[in-house]
Amino acid sequence: MVLPQESVVSILKRPLAVEIIAFGFKHGVPAGLELLFDVRFLRNPNYEPELEALTGFDPAVAAHIEADPSTAPFLERVFALMDFLVPRYAEDRAGLKIGVGCTGGRHRSVYVARRLCTHLESSENVRVKLETRDIAK
Repeated sequence: MVLPQESVVSILKRPLAVEIIAFGFKHGVPAGLELLFDVRFLRNPNYEPELEALTGFDPAVAAHIEADPSTAPFLERVFALMDFLVPRYAEDRAGLKIGVGCTGGRHRSVYVARRLCTHLESSENVRVKLETRDIAK
């Protein structure tokens, strides 16, 4: 069956549901991921006594991670990759599941997932959901 051109256009313009899951590798990798970013190479706030009890949502943790010289270039590349990939995924699917993992799932993965979420929220026809699976562990 051939769809009228109008129907094809409306299908292609439906929103892409992007689910971003921040997790800790020590608790297992979430099932069903299409993309996975391992951020264990970034400076770990868990080793700083004043940051250990905090999470990637806290400004002090964000400042610690942002002080790592690898953070900004990494985020620039991830954002560029997402800008390239998301419209292509949206062409033939309704959803995209992205994992961002660090050791415990409380600091680095939450920070990067939050930044990725903010970046994607500015994209047209993208609905973003953030899950911080292991933040309370």
